[in-house]
This record gives sequence, structure tokens and C-alpha cells, in this order.
Amino acid sequence: MRSHPPGSAMEEEEAGGDGPSVLFLHPDLGLGGAERLVVDAALALRARGCRVQIWTAHYDPGRCFAETRGLAVRSAGGWVPRSLCGRGHALCAALRMACLALYVLLLSGESCDAFVCDQVSACIPILRLARTRKKVLFYCHFPDQLLTKRESFLKRLYRWPLDWLEEYTTGMADCIVVNSKFTASVFKDTFKSLSHINPDVLYPSLNINSFETIVPADIVDLIPKKKFLFLSINRYERKKNLALALEALHELRGRLDSHEWNEVHLVMAGGYDKRVLENVEHYEELRRLAAKLGVNEHVTFLRSFSDEQKISLFSNCVCVLYTPSNEHFGIVPLEAMYMRCPVIAVNSGGPLESILHSVTGFLCDPQPTQFAEAMEKIVRDPILKDTMGAAGRVRVMEKFSSEAFSEQLYQYVCKLTE
Repeated sequence: MRSHPPGSAMEEEEAGGDGPSVLFLHPDLGLGGAERLVVDAALALRARGCRVQIWTAHYDPGRCFAETRGLAVRSAGGWVPRSLCGRGHALCAALRMACLALYVLLLSGESCDAFVCDQVSACIPILRLARTRKKVLFYCHFPDQLLTKRESFLKRLYRWPLDWLEEYTTGMADCIVVNSKFTASVFKDTFKSLSHINPDVLYPSLNINSFETIVPADIVDLIPKKKFLFLSINRYERKKNLALALEALHELRGRLDSHEWNEVHLVMAGGYDKRVLENVEHYEELRRLAAKLGVNEHVTFLRSFSDEQKISLFSNCVCVLYTPSNEHFGIVPLEAMYMRCPVIAVNSGGPLESILHSVTGFLCDPQPTQFAEAMEKIVRDPILKDTMGAAGRVRVMEKFSSEAFSEQLYQYVCKLTE
């Protein structure tokens, strides 16, 4: 798939200026935090004069960030399945990226000065086979081997070569960066053979321009107008612990009188892909849980919302609930803080570096009672929305600006192409 005909005026405009040419490889250009980072990185380098293109195994413009339509996006290798009857996701991902890299090198006719890849490192040894050797930057969101359980001997046997492959191919990158100090420490603890590598931290930034230029969509038909609108944004995946938001809402009910409770509503907005069985299953699991807890009339579930709808949700909510534990970084808290929304998040992983407790939000144990206690504070003292929201905006501008991200990334690319 091509976003524009090759060699067209539009593609030339997309490609950038006279700087180094950079080719990104990414497994599936959807709507997650990793995809947000890839798109922001491409836009940042293009703004610095680099010629940029993104190659991915799957690209659906209708289920992707709007900015991708202004970038040179190509797809190949999508014929490799995402799983084998719901199993073997890691193996299929490695094969998809390997096929994508082979296509880029052998059949695409494309050339570049440097490669940038993330999530799946299996493509790196193939990229190093290029006739004219180009250097590779690998952005490690989190070791993949830590994202799966090993309940059985067969699962451990299946994962052993994949874990070895991940560690070995990651070490073949010319430059490795991670998304947080937390991930850097996990990297060192996990990849024992790479103890000589000290990955740099490149915090994801927020593409502020998109928030300033997008016209909010009218969401009055999607959610009821309530005084205390809480918002959860995350993919419909079990590891995101979305049930915690529903359980906290149920706990909050017992802390409020009937009038206050009637003004409370929770929006569960999640990335949803009908091709992904877990998305489909977990969405239904959460709906059943809301009914079981008796809070379904105070919950609205949204699937694969638009950027315009997301801006409206942030603008109308009083607080964002961020429920994953040990999240590698988490872009949603940055988005919320920039939109002047306090964030209630689990006190582990990336949020420890992005959120200031009791200043821009609350960091809690992943327990419904603690989340409900923080939610009650927002309900009892509505001024917190304004004071914490203002502090959050300042925090994002000072520590997670796109300018700092762009400069650091551009310097990495310059070193790779020297």
C-alpha cells in the first residue's frame, strides 16, 4: 500500500528537505503509544530537514493517527499472519518484521542514510546486510520477553529461542535508546549479555501542534453531560488493567451521596481492532464487569475514537484514570496534563517520572480503594481540576516538549550518518 504515488509532488513535499534520509520500520501503524512515538519522531525529523519515510507491515489510514496521511507511509509483509489460531504472536511479529526488512532491502528500490526501528528487533540483522551498510537506531519501549507469561513448559520452550533472538538482535543495533529511566533499568536487568550497553533515555514528547490545530468534535451524542466526567484512555488489552477503573468507580459510589453520584460518569475510550481477538474479548469482559458491579449506567464505552473526539473528551473531563502497572512510559498522562487534566495513575513505571504526586495528579497503589479515594478528592474539591491542570501543562512544556525530543533525536541521526 502506498499513501501517494511514488515520485509525486505530494510525496516530495512529504519527504523533507536536504538533510539525512531516515527510514522507519514499525510492525503495525495503529493507534497505540508506540505508534504515536514513531509518528512524532518522523514529524520531528522532517521538521529538521530530514527526508523521512515509514515502512510497516500493516497500515490502515482509517485506523491510524491523522498525521500519517501527510507522511510517506509504505506497507509490506502484511501477508504474514499476526498469530496462528490466536497463538505465536511473538514469532509472527518477528517474521513480519523480517519480511518487511527483506522487502525494503531487496524489492522496494528505496535507499536511506539510517534506519530507525522499534518494538521488534528481529529486522536489525537483515538491515545490516544492506549492500551499502547503514546504521540502525533501535528504540526499546520495553523488553518483549517480559510482556508474556510462561505458565507451561511448552510456553517456556517456545519462548526460549525468541528471548535469545530478541537479546542478540537488540545488541546488533548501532544506537539504543529507551523511553524512561525505568525502562533503562529493566533493560540492564533483562539483557544480561548486553551489560556493556548503557542505553540513553529519550522521553517521548507530545505533539503539541496536533492539540492546538485539531478542531474538537461534538461528542454530545456519545456521552451524557455530567459535572464529574472521568476518562480512561487505553487499548482494550488485559495488561492495561482497565477493570481497575470500573472497580474504582464502584468503590466511589459508596463514598458519595445520591446527588453527587448522579453527576459522576466514566468514559472508557480504548484502541480497538476487530482483527485482534483480545480487543474483542476484553471489550465484552469489561461491559459484563460494569453490569455486574451495577455501574453500567454510569459508564460509556468508546472504541477507536478519532483525534477530534479525544480532544473533546479531554476538554470535558475532570480527571484521567491511568490504570496500567509498570507501564514503560505512557503517553496518555502527558496528553492529559497538557490538556489541563489531573491524572490518577498507578505508582510504578513511567508515571513516576511524568506525574508529580499531589501536584499534577495522584500516584496510587493499583487498588480500587486508593483510586476511589483520589477520585473523591476531585469530586469534593473541583478547584483541584484547575490547579493540578495548570501545573500539568507547565510540567509538559518544561520537561516533555517536542523541541527537546526533536533536538535529541536529530543529534542521534547525525551521529549515525557521519
